[in-house]
Amino acid sequence: MPTITLETVIDAPISICFDLSRSIDLHAISTRHSGQQAIAGVTTGLIGYNETVTWRAKHFFLWLNISSRITVFDQPRYFAEEMEKRSFIKFKHERYFEETAEGSIMVDVFNYTSPFGALGIMLDKLFLQKYITALLQKKNRVIKHFAETGRWKSVLKGYSSSPRSYQSKPDRLVLAHA
Repeated sequence: MPTITLETVIDAPISICFDLSRSIDLHAISTRHSGQQAIAGVTTGLIGYNETVTWRAKHFFLWLNISSRITVFDQPRYFAEEMEKRSFIKFKHERYFEETAEGSIMVDVFNYTSPFGALGIMLDKLFLQKYITALLQKKNRVIKHFAETGRWKSVLKGYSSSPRSYQSKPDRLVLAHA
């Protein structure tokens, strides 16, 4: 099972980084090239614990529907998203956040299992892992850009005049792994 780990340093408060990473609207912006759009579940705004989203997107010349659920939610430090329907046998995307003196560090850990057995393993090595890594890197660049330039105000609601005083809307209690 391949694991992709990325670390992104962002000059912005942890609450902004956390909310941008769970913003359906920002995800759609970062994946415009694939025509990706949310078609079911939470289709706009911020996704939270036990909520689902179904994305329709074109990857490898195929239109795919991919559904996932937020299975663990510890605002603003961590959340996990797990696939519920199609494409992979399994995927789990974990996002960790740490506040630093300079801003925040966001760490993505993406584990997945491809379908098709040995053929899937070969496809991972040939291009799939690189393709998924590139998608995650692109999204992280968009999150970083929006967080550091103030464009976060266009996708997040509930902020005051300064990013340092932005208050992420409380969502739910801290939850342990199910």
